[in-house]
Amino acid sequence: MSDPEAYRRAGVDYATLDLAKRRALEAAAATSGAPKRLGAAFLDASRGEPAAVVTLGALRLGFVLECLGTKSMIARAVEDALGEDHWHAIGYDTVAAAVNDCCCVGALPFVVNAYFATGAASFYEGSRHDSLVAGFAAACTDAGAAWGGGESPTLAGLVAPTQIDLAASAVGLVPEGVAPLLGEELRAGDEIVLVASTGLHANGASLVRELATSLPAGYATRLASGVSLGAAVLAPSALYVGLVEDCLAARLPLHYVSHLTGHGWRKLMRANRAFTYRIEALPEVPEVLAFIAEAASLDAQSAYGTLNMGAGLACFVGDGAAGEVVAAAAARGFSALIAGRVEEGERSVQIDPLGVSFASNELELR
Repeated sequence: MSDPEAYRRAGVDYATLDLAKRRALEAAAATSGAPKRLGAAFLDASRGEPAAVVTLGALRLGFVLECLGTKSMIARAVEDALGEDHWHAIGYDTVAAAVNDCCCVGALPFVVNAYFATGAASFYEGSRHDSLVAGFAAACTDAGAAWGGGESPTLAGLVAPTQIDLAASAVGLVPEGVAPLLGEELRAGDEIVLVASTGLHANGASLVRELATSLPAGYATRLASGVSLGAAVLAPSALYVGLVEDCLAARLPLHYVSHLTGHGWRKLMRANRAFTYRIEALPEVPEVLAFIAEAASLDAQSAYGTLNMGAGLACFVGDGAAGEVVAAAAARGFSALIAGRVEEGERSVQIDPLGVSFASNELELR
């Protein structure tokens, strides 16, 4: 099964979505000069990156808005089917999706806002709201950011009464003496460090929801370890801000950082540069992702083009400093490995151990 077939069946068509994003970027580019009236400048080189970057005097600020997607629907289904409250993890994931993107451009988040849109006020009954808020606040604390505020509309007729649509925005500061990480320093010979994920994170939820309907026990299906599919899928996402902050503080030569979310390992070629990204060593695949790939009949091409498959963050490192990034990750409790390198050549991802490759046209975000 090819990746487009797998995800389109689940309701996600990356080709159409990416085309829509590129059209939006074209319209957005016409607004780049607007901040000049306030002495600010929008960096057009950040368009298509995980976060936008603006300068204001000596300040370089990153800004991002991220939606959690349909993972909250899994949490509701697991709550109804198994009686388990996983809303703390859902709140945490909402923040992680935004701040992990923000730090990819070298901007360390300092304020986060929330968007909680429900279909009916009754959604907040019971422990759900308290758990969600506690998880959101915990992730803000772990990211070193203040929860500034947000919006919590009730959208009857737009959002189902039993569901919630979640998003977070983050503003981050690029440390003094550090250039924003926009891929401009990326070069052939850089090493690629892959930092472990904790499981599904925030992408692939639509595929999981479809898969659950095909399993006799649904989310109660037991993995080999004995944990339920529902609990495994809802494990909190890793939060990488501290690792990036440590690397920047140590002045390690980070040339680029990519958060491997939607599009899976195709995101290794997110930078707007014509390089070949060669992978020669693979991280361990979390049990839940291996189960999803097998149960959904995804071949390696499809699995690595859709899911994070054990790598939540990719750091592109120069000057032989990849080992220091691996050590910094270990100090933060993350497994990481030097997985490959950047080479001269056509823009592509080559995963040698699997015989999998992704061509340039399989990730077009600009």
